[in-house]
Amino acid sequence: MNGKSSVNARSLAYIPYYLWVVLFVIAPVVLVVYYSLFDVEGNFTFANYADFFTPVYLKMTLSSFWYAFLITLFSLLIAYPAAYLLTRTKHKQLWLLLIILPTWMNLLLKTYAFIGIFGTYGPINSLLGAIGFGEQQLLFTSGSFVFVSIYIFVPFMIMPIYNALEELNVSLTDAARDLGASSWITFRRVIFPLTLSGVKSGCISVFIPALSLFMITRLIAGNKVITLGTAIEQHFLVTQDWGMGSTVAVFLIVAMAVIMFVTGGSKKGVRR
Repeated sequence: MNGKSSVNARSLAYIPYYLWVVLFVIAPVVLVVYYSLFDVEGNFTFANYADFFTPVYLKMTLSSFWYAFLITLFSLLIAYPAAYLLTRTKHKQLWLLLIILPTWMNLLLKTYAFIGIFGTYGPINSLLGAIGFGEQQLLFTSGSFVFVSIYIFVPFMIMPIYNALEELNVSLTDAARDLGASSWITFRRVIFPLTLSGVKSGCISVFIPALSLFMITRLIAGNKVITLGTAIEQHFLVTQDWGMGSTVAVFLIVAMAVIMFVTGGSKKGVRR
């Protein structure tokens, strides 16, 4: 009886979790798929899915993946050395707090701050004018979009890599050096492979949200960078074509699910 009661109590404890998943994960996805099967006039159709495979949306999809790749790559190049140095500095908790603090700020506030920084009368243009380069068009470019996106996402890349480096057994690196391995070989053959799980987690944490960026594309890039997130926003708020907006969202959800499945599968393969 005690065994059955403990099992029943354990099952009851999972009820809030299942309710959360159903209400906030499954139900929204089902609703998005449902809306994707209707046109602007409310007629049932599969035309939205056919329209998605036209050159306009395919180009938009490639653009989204390309910019998400660039943001993830540069975030990784910045985050790994930063996380490595963090594990070897004093006052780690203070530095971690300084890295995490910007993530607590509202995204819109940070975006408007960069509008001021990159603006015509901003500090960067003032500095360029002082050294003789003159005013430059920094806003409304793809470069400014990538830069601001990296600033926003790099803390989410640093944290999992830092945790992986902290869990690394120091005796393994000491053994590699005792056997005559250089610093580069030790990093390439010992440190990086053993922290690859943190790199994968960081890349997923950056790449997936970067696919659906939309506010930064308008405020920083001036809609010169068009992503799937931008298309969803335009269809829902401007053209009122909820069916096409939902269709784009469905493909975005599928792409994210595939990425998570592939990276999860490869992670299991490494463990074996």
